[in-house]
Amino acid sequence: MGVREIQVSDSNIIINELDDLYDSTTGRVLTGSWVWNSAVVLAEWMATRCKLLDFDFKDKTVIELGAGAGLPGLMAALLGASRVVLTDIESLLPGLLQNVDANGLGDRVEVRELVWGSDKSVSQANELGEFDLILMSDVFFDQEEMPPLAQILKIIAGENSIIWAASELRPWTIECLGEFTNQGFKIDETPVQLDRPCEEDDYAILDSFSIFHLQPSDGECNF
Repeated sequence: MGVREIQVSDSNIIINELDDLYDSTTGRVLTGSWVWNSAVVLAEWMATRCKLLDFDFKDKTVIELGAGAGLPGLMAALLGASRVVLTDIESLLPGLLQNVDANGLGDRVEVRELVWGSDKSVSQANELGEFDLILMSDVFFDQEEMPPLAQILKIIAGENSIIWAASELRPWTIECLGEFTNQGFKIDETPVQLDRPCEEDDYAILDSFSIFHLQPSDGECNF
């Protein structure tokens, strides 16, 4: 782990990855301390969409849930978003602040604690307000965590909000997405490919990634 410079489209983003952060309850390494391939996939896809004029980031408000190292959110700021909020558990916030400062984006990017399913997550989400674009990468792990995540999405998503979630396709991805369907979300999938070597050396890597477009069933899909 250390400082990485990740090139996404025409931008170079500096990311500080940490290897000494552990969950105080389980003792496990906090995997949000480094950049996962799905975050790279989402950031590159965002840059492509912008270039194709399918989505203009200028003056948009953006939030990244479970931001980890914050790569997609930082990319949104570089693409022109006027306000970006990077959220995660408290122990990952100092690393996110480092990455905001390293890229000179402190005027547009803020860092906030938000952990879906916690006692204060609903009040925290209400304080943040609604966003034009909601970003997530590699959050589809624990099926039981999906209903509280869906609750947060319903709070911070307005009528015309867009939700993009990138994920490597794993055996449990479908079960996690099924929970969003149960919570009244429509889901559309766009398969994508990682166009660079995989860098998650300690984990088994699959070749398949997708961008999922989530939308509450009472709204229109915008993407």
